[in-house]
Amino acid sequence: MTVRNIVLVGFMGTGKSTVGKKLAERLGWSFCDSDAVLEEVQQTSIPEIFRDYGEARFRALETETLAHILDSEGQVVATGGGAVLAESNRICMLQHGFVVALNATAETIIQRVSSDTNRPLLQGNLEERVHTLMEQRKHAYDFAHTSIDTTDLSEDEIADRIIQQAASLGRR
Repeated sequence: MTVRNIVLVGFMGTGKSTVGKKLAERLGWSFCDSDAVLEEVQQTSIPEIFRDYGEARFRALETETLAHILDSEGQVVATGGGAVLAESNRICMLQHGFVVALNATAETIIQRVSSDTNRPLLQGNLEERVHTLMEQRKHAYDFAHTSIDTTDLSEDEIADRIIQQAASLGRR
């Protein structure tokens, strides 16, 4: 298998955007954050889409955006945490890239996202919402080619592991 793209999936706060930028830089590829592209195309923020149109409309836009992004090659794509909820998105990711699931402990995620106000699914009690959503999505990332726990790793260590795993896949 030739690796056309690297697609990062995982719960919010696992490092998809941060690691994605580092990884793209190291590979000489472009970096694409699917949430940022969606906001740019829609000319509004994700919280506003949730507020004005609801989660179902946001998920439909997310699917359209992801399919468009994955038409290209040579990019590291950071997906929104819930992009994996739609089967069509999972199939698209697997067809167009090497899918890496990033995960971390609930405590680490809470620490990483506690000051981020751009996360509409975390309104209310942060700890309770994170634990509830993590439980609901416990197996949502199992489809990925590989998984990396980012809790105690640096950005460089995570990027190294992804590069090694993608290279070994390319040699098969």
